[in-house]
Amino acid sequence: MKKKVLFVASESVPFIKTGGLADVVGSLPKCFNKKEFDVRVVLPNYTCINEKWRKKFKFITHFYMDLNWRKQYVGILEYKYEGITYYFLDNEFYFSGPTPYGQIYEDIEKFAFFSKAVLSAIPVIDFRPDIIHCHDWQSGLVPVYLDNFRYGDEYFRGIKTVMTIHNLKFQGIWDTKKVKDITGLPAYYFAPDKMEAYNDANYLKGGIVYADKVTTVSNSYAGEIQMPFYGERLDGLMRARSGDLVGIVNGIDYEVYNPETDKSLAKNFSPSTFRKDKVKNKLALQKELGLPEDKKVMMLGIVSRLTDQKGFDLIEHVMEELCNDHIQLVVLGTGDEKYENMFRHYAWKYPEKVAANIFYSEELSHRIYASCDAFLMPSLFEPCGLSQLMSLRYGTVPIVRQTGGLIDTVEPYNEYEKTGTGFAFLNYNAHEMLDTIRYGEKTYYDKKRQWNLIVEQGMKQDFSWEQSAKQYQDLYERL
Repeated sequence: MKKKVLFVASESVPFIKTGGLADVVGSLPKCFNKKEFDVRVVLPNYTCINEKWRKKFKFITHFYMDLNWRKQYVGILEYKYEGITYYFLDNEFYFSGPTPYGQIYEDIEKFAFFSKAVLSAIPVIDFRPDIIHCHDWQSGLVPVYLDNFRYGDEYFRGIKTVMTIHNLKFQGIWDTKKVKDITGLPAYYFAPDKMEAYNDANYLKGGIVYADKVTTVSNSYAGEIQMPFYGERLDGLMRARSGDLVGIVNGIDYEVYNPETDKSLAKNFSPSTFRKDKVKNKLALQKELGLPEDKKVMMLGIVSRLTDQKGFDLIEHVMEELCNDHIQLVVLGTGDEKYENMFRHYAWKYPEKVAANIFYSEELSHRIYASCDAFLMPSLFEPCGLSQLMSLRYGTVPIVRQTGGLIDTVEPYNEYEKTGTGFAFLNYNAHEMLDTIRYGEKTYYDKKRQWNLIVEQGMKQDFSWEQSAKQYQDLYERL
């Protein structure tokens, strides 16, 4: 008998993506042992999903569902992609609009509908999962509704739930009275030991309280969120559930991120050919972005949301000093206006040193990962981080702050033992970051063989999804 697992999430590649969650939900289900596990995924059928996908979805059936005093339409569509069955739940009232998320007060009702519709649809599609694997606050009500459904219907008894926290900062918080009215859940769910937190209703908290197991996306982050600084006011709950809390580091899709076959690169390379071929990508990128073409200069890359969480206040603090070093800096991403404008300003002031690309392009991100010598990621907190895994894969040395998943994936360089895959600093301090970047520069310019050794050690790491999938399989088996 195959074990049945249903992933519930608000986004997944290739259909809809706003962040790393979509990469996880799109990649992980493909990596389970097909002989033992039947893994399927359920998503909202947003009208903003690209038409090329939407026209392939096959309509199965529809039904009507009570959401407290409302009666709502639920359509079910199906699509098989790369061996995985995806279900899309349809309701234009909730899922129309140009983006998957809107105002929080709309999202609160939208994802209450989605969570209840997922459970209501299971008997209709005739797929009764052994385990429902929920991702982030948008599916936080699934374990809560499941607890509620068990009383009236034995069909739902015995289904286990796993709640994965991709970023504890986002919790789905809204006024308790309103959430009671939206969800139709009995009043006793809104107690401080259940869904209520600091006088508001909290979707993620509900999911954490009612799930059988809670996971997060790296081992170190699982420890950090039990402390007040990282705990986002839920550290007490995380300590209470620490016996059921597991950290499993994310992977990346090694077929998509492969320097040997990646079509967006100027020149493909491997761990054995990077010494002569990687630099051809650098020269091509310099040309593309209008930087002086110089294969000897050290090129630093940044691909990120431009927010405080990612450490841009540190970069802002030492940006002028950094621009006086013998480097080039290539930035790709959007975010807070002040950081967007800071990079635009420095690109104007030092056009031969800084290239600011204030937009997002998947193709360009691959070229930056492949072309740069080092990759800068000084995060304040980082549940897992995927950028450092991509840069390791492409032989670009990560310079990171030691927090969360960055501790688990980047081994700091040790010049005496010749070990390590990157450079790391500990305190959230701009000049400590700058010193670490300059230590990297010194190694790059003065100890080229050492530098190439770090690159090679990084490229030989294995952060493919297969490793993580094995740990999830063990977790499901235990449940």
